[in-house]
Order: sequence, then structure tokens, then C-alpha cells
Amino acid sequence: MDVLEVLNLGDVAQNFSKMGMFPVFDLAYYIVSILYLKYEPGSVEVARKSPVASWLCAMLYCFGSYILADVLLGGCPLDYFQYNSHILLASAIWYLVFFCPLNLFYKCVAFLPVKLVLVALKEVVRTRKIAAGVHHAHHAYHNGFLIMVIIGYVKGSGVALISNFEQLLRGVWRPETNEILNMSFPTKASLYGAILFTLQETHLLPVSKTTLICLFTAFMATTKVILTARHSHGSPFVLIESWVCHLLFGSPLGGGEEEHHAAPAPAPVAPVSPVKTKEEVGEGTRKRKSKKAE
Repeated sequence: MDVLEVLNLGDVAQNFSKMGMFPVFDLAYYIVSILYLKYEPGSVEVARKSPVASWLCAMLYCFGSYILADVLLGGCPLDYFQYNSHILLASAIWYLVFFCPLNLFYKCVAFLPVKLVLVALKEVVRTRKIAAGVHHAHHAYHNGFLIMVIIGYVKGSGVALISNFEQLLRGVWRPETNEILNMSFPTKASLYGAILFTLQETHLLPVSKTTLICLFTAFMATTKVILTARHSHGSPFVLIESWVCHLLFGSPLGGGEEEHHAAPAPAPVAPVSPVKTKEEVGEGTRKRKSKKAE
């Protein structure tokens, strides 16, 4: 007998996969996304000086995954902006986070217990977006395994993959923050999730989509809540990735996530010697001789 039937998890997964995301889960997604925008250096100053640029950045944080996926699939990048209720909700959250009197809304949603709940709800939306992206790509390209992975990956990663473009809207250029070079946990997990959902969509993974959505959501929400509670930017995949890269590509073992994101140590400054060099002495002698000649 199937383990899921014994534990009665099949019905739970079925009901969970049918839950609507709007407005509760989407609301949490927009709040956490715009919170991360406010954490960016200089974002508050940009909001005060140029509210339009700040609003555009907020829309990219909330809907960047849809925009990029539509571009890759040959659709209109503005297609998602036809959903007025989502745009209005995200815009209201942006205004409250940046301009609420006494910063009350920001203080409430940034309070750690509240933030942990919002982070967990956001991961529910992320998993649904990955699954929907893979399904959409499978509908257009039945045998395009790589296309399914890419679209699912893009849908789950959100604005992270176009973060450099979003930074340009705020007048910042930091190419070293490219998410492809330094992948965070959500970006890595979106890639692995896209692979799993692609295998399931092509019937290579013997598990139902509802069960996979339920299990992957539980993993993402639990891991992200733990990392947020510990204020950690690490990844549970580091040890496995380190060994795999060492075996396949000869990469050195060790070196956690913190090492990749740590700032490089400043180069030692050579002490200035008080003793003049021969060139300086010769230059001084020539100047004295020229003064005597004058």
C-alpha cells in the first residue's frame, strides 16, 4: 500500500495544490519582496528623490519572474500588468513600506515572528510559480527538457536574475552581485526544483504533481524560515555541491557560502620608507645647482 495513502497525505496534497494564492499568499510575497528592496543600500533615498524609479524597482521585485519568462517564451513582457488587482496590491505595499508615517508598517512586517510567517508564505508562491513555469514550457515545447528547466528556474528565481538591470534603475552598478556568479539559496533551490518538476512533467519521476508541490513547498518554507531566523545567507546544498564540483571539475573542497560572498581582504600597504632613494637625491642636487646658476 502506498505510504501516502496510509498517512492520508494524498488528500492533503490535493487540497493544498488547489488553494488559491490571491490575495493572502500573494500579499505575503509582495511584502517580503519589497522588504528586500528596502534593505538594498540607497533604496530609501531613491524612493524620496525619485518615487517613479523606486516603484518600477518594486514592480520588478514582485513581477520580474513573469516579465523575464514572457521575454524568453516570445510573449509580451508587459502581459502580467493586465492584472490590475495584483498591480494595485503590490503598489499599495510599496507605498506602505517606504512612506507609511512613523515607518509603522515596515516595523510591523519586519518584526521577526511576523517576517518568518511571511517568508514561509512566500515560498508557497515560489513553488507554485516553478511548477506553473515548467507546465507552461511543456505545453509549448513537449520535448524541450532544457526549456522547461530554464522557464521554471526563471519563474522561481524572480528578480534575482535581472538584479543588475534593477540596480541600474536605482543608479547603482555592481556587476559582482550577479546572481549567476554567486547564487543564493532561493536561486539554487529554484533550479533544483525546476529539474524535479521537469522530470515529473515528463513522467520520469514517479510521483504526482500535487505531492511534489506539497513536499517541495514544505522543504522550501522550512529551510527559508530557519535561515531567516538565524540571519544566515548560507545554503544547505554547500557540502554536496562542494563534493560534486570537486569530483567533476576539480574544484577545491571546502569553502562555504560565506567564503563566496565575503569581501576580499584589502591588499597590504607597503610602508613608506623615510630614506630618500638615489633618484630623489640626484633630483635635489640638480635643482640646487640650477638655482646657483641662476
